[in-house]
Amino acid sequence: MIKLENLDFDEALRYMGCKSREAADSRTLSMMEECEKLVIENSVPRYRYKFFEIEKTDDTGIQLKDSTLILKGNDIRQHLKDCFGIILMCATLSGKIDALIRKTQLEDMTRAVIVNALASVAIEQLCDKAEVEIYENLDKCYKTWRYSPGYGDFPIELQKDILTVLDAPRKIGLCTGCSMTLTPIKSVTAVTGLSHKPVSPRKRGCLSCNLRNTCQYRKVGNHCVQ
Repeated sequence: MIKLENLDFDEALRYMGCKSREAADSRTLSMMEECEKLVIENSVPRYRYKFFEIEKTDDTGIQLKDSTLILKGNDIRQHLKDCFGIILMCATLSGKIDALIRKTQLEDMTRAVIVNALASVAIEQLCDKAEVEIYENLDKCYKTWRYSPGYGDFPIELQKDILTVLDAPRKIGLCTGCSMTLTPIKSVTAVTGLSHKPVSPRKRGCLSCNLRNTCQYRKVGNHCVQ
């Protein structure tokens, strides 16, 4: 099982709208240390993944070998250009984190904001660690960065299909609601492309996000991805 430790405070501060650790006050940093322990203690990191070869790409989308799942959208097509296959994955911190966030929201909203930001950092660190384990079991190849439903024109409705293919509801308790949001909330579904040759760098940024027009990070001149 993957263990989380040393959550990235700089990243959490960016989620909170603070540009740097130097700009944060000592009380906030002290609370972050306390909240980090709570997030780690209440996390139950789990993930699932499957490898699929890309059978063909046409106007209907990217069709995967031995699967009925079709990846739709021009952006995912560009993201997987020149790829021979994909890793389909999902990850979650478990429902205990949801309960922790709800509890802190009732007790102390400042602490709740910090817990929420650190939990967002924790799920990304879980995905990073999961990828290390996944690619240890693959022959040497090149990979794209993780691309999730809701980026660009990649339909968020595919969340449910991805979870079904990965048997995530049964295996790790990860489901979707009516609005296709993930439950538990600190969870991720993603597609990573695999290629036999170096992947051409494609910008990972605000233009690939369907929340760019309402994003609170952009309003303060910040961003949530590199």
